[in-house]
Amino acid sequence: MVQQERARVTRENIVLGAAEVIRRFGYANATLGDIGDAAGVTKGALYFHFQSKEDIARALVEEQHRIAREAAVEIVMSDSSAVEKMMRLCMDLASRLVDDPIVRAGIRLTTDTSTFETPLQDPYRDWMATFEELAQQAADEGETNGRIPADRLARFIIPAFTGVQLVSETFTSRKDLPERVLEMWQIILTAIIPPDRLETSLASAANIFTAKPRRRRKR
Repeated sequence: MVQQERARVTRENIVLGAAEVIRRFGYANATLGDIGDAAGVTKGALYFHFQSKEDIARALVEEQHRIAREAAVEIVMSDSSAVEKMMRLCMDLASRLVDDPIVRAGIRLTTDTSTFETPLQDPYRDWMATFEELAQQAADEGETNGRIPADRLARFIIPAFTGVQLVSETFTSRKDLPERVLEMWQIILTAIIPPDRLETSLASAANIFTAKPRRRRKR
């Protein structure tokens, strides 16, 4: 059991080290030597867990997706309205992009189509499926005006968020990301919420994107 725990910790350290190296140098310029140094492990220990840099990158993306998926389940199962759930999902990911090294690196690898021979599509599909379901629920319950089909709205929100976070990274290293995502949602709400509910929805958005998130990072 002690040996298994030591192996688990070593693997986690390698993934964390890779996240830091990718943040500093990018995937293309990261080397296994850099990752081993950042993780504080020997080359032998690194190769015991991973055979290549791509294997480490895929493990990093999988961990990032696990973190985001577990947070999403908690949010989707909450008592919030469907539109509030969509906003909270965006805020949770935005805040993690600011301060979680695994999520930052995982998203960077996902959005860079040159990282893998075949670009990763599953994370985007999962997010769009979740948002389509919530958008349809919002329309069925009269929370939105229903003018934009749920699948089309989901296909807009996810790429819009991706673009906003990339531009925020370029200009401010994502320091202003919650504010920029709030602006994105203010525009979306103006388009989808009935006029008599718009003021309440905008106030809810302001609260969601200015509140400090409370969450668990680890399993």
